[in-house]
Amino acid sequence: MSGFQRHRRSKLIIANFTGFEADLLRSLAGQLVELLRNEAAVPRDTVDPFEAMMDFSGPTQAPEDPVLARLFPTAYPSDAEAASEFRRFTEGTLRDGKAAAAVSIIDGLEEAGLPPELTEDGLMIDLELDEATAETWMRSFTDLRLALATRLEVEEGDEAYWHSLPDDDPRAQAHDIYEWVGYLQETLVQALSG
Repeated sequence: MSGFQRHRRSKLIIANFTGFEADLLRSLAGQLVELLRNEAAVPRDTVDPFEAMMDFSGPTQAPEDPVLARLFPTAYPSDAEAASEFRRFTEGTLRDGKAAAAVSIIDGLEEAGLPPELTEDGLMIDLELDEATAETWMRSFTDLRLALATRLEVEEGDEAYWHSLPDDDPRAQAHDIYEWVGYLQETLVQALSG
């Protein structure tokens, strides 16, 4: 696991993944896409013609799923009506953007040679990203980390708890994945800054 680096002679951002790492990252991105696209928008009963043309039919209530609630926090916690309207006008576009960023990860890994079904050991994936794509991946890593942290109920200062779990505990393994995505994000930020 080398993380991301800027190529010495080009402006490309590069990384090398084992087949297992690439498949895991594809799986995480796929799960995020599925989560973002499965909760249906709730249209309003009355829609004015301009709104119908612009399709402002986004949800008006905060998502029930804790991950989605973390990814799409309430903009105006003390004003339910303003929060509802803000969510209706923005959440659909935000969901589409987050899903597209996660799909970019899936597409990038598959274009770099990750097969639809990982069957061979020793496979290495050499990845090259332009800066715009790397920035998209960076945003999606943020979403992945928020999703993992929410599901695991990670809190600031709880590192000792996570490190005290036995290696074969599924929670410890999931937390290792959370830390790995954080490492990838950190190296990507450094590569983009360099």
